Amino acid sequence: MHSTLPVQQEPPGRRPEPARAPAPPRAGGAGRSGRLAALDGLRLCAALMVVAYHYLAFDSGAWRRPTAELFPLAHLPASYGWLGVQLFFLISGFVICMSSWDRSVGDFAVSRATRLYPAYWFAVLAVSLVVSLWPSPVNAVPALRTVVVNLTMLQDPLGVDPVDGVYWTLWVEMRFYLLFALVVRKGLTHRRAVAFCAAWGFAAVLAEASGDRALAVVLMPHECWYFIAGIAFYLMHRFRPDPVLWLITGGCLVLAQHELVRAQTRAERYMGHHVPHWPTPLLLALFFLLLAAVALGWTRRMDWRWLSTAGALTYPLYLIHERIGWAVIHKADGRVPRPVLVAALVAAMLLTAWLVHRLVERPLARRLGRGLQRATARARTAEREVRTG
Repeated sequence: MHSTLPVQQEPPGRRPEPARAPAPPRAGGAGRSGRLAALDGLRLCAALMVVAYHYLAFDSGAWRRPTAELFPLAHLPASYGWLGVQLFFLISGFVICMSSWDRSVGDFAVSRATRLYPAYWFAVLAVSLVVSLWPSPVNAVPALRTVVVNLTMLQDPLGVDPVDGVYWTLWVEMRFYLLFALVVRKGLTHRRAVAFCAAWGFAAVLAEASGDRALAVVLMPHECWYFIAGIAFYLMHRFRPDPVLWLITGGCLVLAQHELVRAQTRAERYMGHHVPHWPTPLLLALFFLLLAAVALGWTRRMDWRWLSTAGALTYPLYLIHERIGWAVIHKADGRVPRPVLVAALVAAMLLTAWLVHRLVERPLARRLGRGLQRATARARTAEREVRTG
């Protein structure tokens, strides 16, 4: 993304949207490759929070004793690592709105497919292979049909067990993409993005109040506030802040805090222990402040090349760390000093994530992207031919 961005133009024949001032030029506001380096850093922080949660706080049975006994100092802060998922969703709203501007819905679909699937396919196969080679009470060996369904990324709605527990968030992301494709189809503008945020939030509240399960699946009343806030923060970044955008982000923070009570109860059930509740709203408020800092350009000097690399590692790290990590811990605990084991395991996961990104994700994404673009171009040509008779 460049520091100065053009205002989206309305198609001919439609009433033009009132002009808005574009974001002011920001020296170093975006990274060398057009990325916001601070967001890459935040994504890595979110991924490492989730890794810490699964290795140091989650009593999976991989360690020989409860994690609270083994890691008395790190255990409590790691117990809040599940909030890294909320930070991911917040960043996703910002990034998806940013990357979808001036794109057709076909280009949007291609970009999302090439971003999600290549590393995911590798992760599903790699995790399945590792837990099959190292069977243990920690990791159930998935059936072949389970693995095949997981390759579609639709295992959650189909009621099939995930190969790795962290994959539940991908179904949330996919639903966000499908909803956001509606506004991308019309052409992204400030007005349409704001209207989308308001309509989605109101509809999500109605879905929760009605108790309609189908509406809740589509509208995600528990997760939508992070995506909506991320979109609003991007609009601040692109067009400068205004009272409407502050109201949207502030309202999302309040409603997300309300939903966090339920989310923490669920996280504690998975962890197997209770932790104080007061740090949770403070951490969420910090996440919102960090996105606000990016939106307002306060992080524009963070144009560090390593942050882009860190951002590239995040998705593969998230996909592979849980069950493979537990398998390694189960085999190595008692043979290697535990602090050394944790440090070495995290380092090995980061290295593996980098290799997956360079050797699998990038080349496969290019090939998949070319194939999908050709298919999209053929579909457009066929549509034009039908229209012209």
